[in-house]
Amino acid sequence: MPLHPVLTGRLALLDRLDSHPYARLTVGGDDVHGYEHGDALVWTAHGPWGPVAASLGDPDAALEVLGQLADSGTLADTRWLHLPRVPAETAARRLPVVIQDDWDFLWTTTAPEPVLPGEAAVRVLGPEEYPAVDAVLDEALPHSTSRPSDPRIRHWYGISEGDRLVAVAGDRSAHDIGFLAGIGVAADRQGRGYGAALTAAVTRLLLAEYGVCSLGVMADNTGAIRLYQRLGYTNAIARTSVRLTD
Repeated sequence: MPLHPVLTGRLALLDRLDSHPYARLTVGGDDVHGYEHGDALVWTAHGPWGPVAASLGDPDAALEVLGQLADSGTLADTRWLHLPRVPAETAARRLPVVIQDDWDFLWTTTAPEPVLPGEAAVRVLGPEEYPAVDAVLDEALPHSTSRPSDPRIRHWYGISEGDRLVAVAGDRSAHDIGFLAGIGVAADRQGRGYGAALTAAVTRLLLAEYGVCSLGVMADNTGAIRLYQRLGYTNAIARTSVRLTD
């Protein structure tokens, strides 16, 4: 297939995709190129989070486009590619994959109901508490890249028991989309409703600011997915992110 962009610019991409929340989140700048093949649309961009290559639609068609972009050197500075869900062996046949993550992108435009009693305990965390944020994440999400050192995080929120921080969540919103990341509860405090209260409270804040709030969750974390669905995150698309060899 000929590899030529069918659209350029953020506005053109969002118009083609009816302002899909996933597209809005992943594209920050206007250096955007969209490629169409079959029922897939693939785009490359250079936003404030660095180079990105993402896609919606048919996974096999998207994989073919990304493979050709990789072969041509277009993705030389892009290490993570984001596709519709594809099996690991399928991705590895077309791309030099070293890591594959299967996850779901969820979003809501409706505030959680009812208000949970624990929401009143949620507060913004200051920089002096960031070591405690790391401590919670070391237990709950040791592989999370959303950390206090991550410049993408705008604010950290948390719940404490006495002087101890027991639950945390990061606001990684961008490009007019609310986005929650790094939601974690200390191992010995899980099952007490802290994660639900924290997620609900920050979701309300981001909905008030943006009108839409989203988050990502690993595909095998069925407990968290059920929780988020109860809180109104009923819109979802299945994602596969692959990291290419250096």
